[in-house]
Amino acid sequence: MNLQPSNRTNNHQQENTIKVMGEGVLSAQPNQVKITIGVKTENPSVSKAQTENTQAINNIMSALMQMGVPQRAIQTVVYQIEPQYDYVDGTQVFRTYLITHLLQVELDDISMAGAVIDQAVENGANFVSSVQFSLKDESSLQNEALTLAVHNAREKAQAIANSLSVPMKSLPIWIKELSYNDPVRFYQVAVYGASSDTSIQPGLIEIRAQIEALFEFG
Repeated sequence: MNLQPSNRTNNHQQENTIKVMGEGVLSAQPNQVKITIGVKTENPSVSKAQTENTQAINNIMSALMQMGVPQRAIQTVVYQIEPQYDYVDGTQVFRTYLITHLLQVELDDISMAGAVIDQAVENGANFVSSVQFSLKDESSLQNEALTLAVHNAREKAQAIANSLSVPMKSLPIWIKELSYNDPVRFYQVAVYGASSDTSIQPGLIEIRAQIEALFEFG
């Protein structure tokens, strides 16, 4: 925060201003989760690697739909074919083709996250990229956080005015909203083989708003 004189004049008298930053923070339980999970297969034959990968992906999708995940909630987000090489005496030697097929599973029931990972791994998944908890609609909470930020800025400006023993106008001359990060919580999950009873605690997500405001005093 800083205290600064304004160059504006009103009734030919110089006015003084207080510029402050305000912050508002709320915590909320996430109500959506996106899980990125899939299969990596290697084979010297690209067609065999693709066949193995496709079979595993189909098994995963079938298992997830059987447990109640709608097909529309499952989509491919990565599909890559990459040749893999070894280096022998400084020479690049082809080894295999690596097929990576990743699915993103979007759930409104966040309590299913662990079970979805377990079911996918049991049916062929060998790679989990991320588990992302978020809020489906954070606009109302963001507005609440902005309100808190404005109150916080006014309190700071009033404290400065009080310390100077000068009156302060309660309405700011201007308010500027500052940037903030999206309310998302990420987890990295390593898969080394078949698992069971995976437990992932989503915790709380912070909704944060920041503003800059200019108040007039004196």
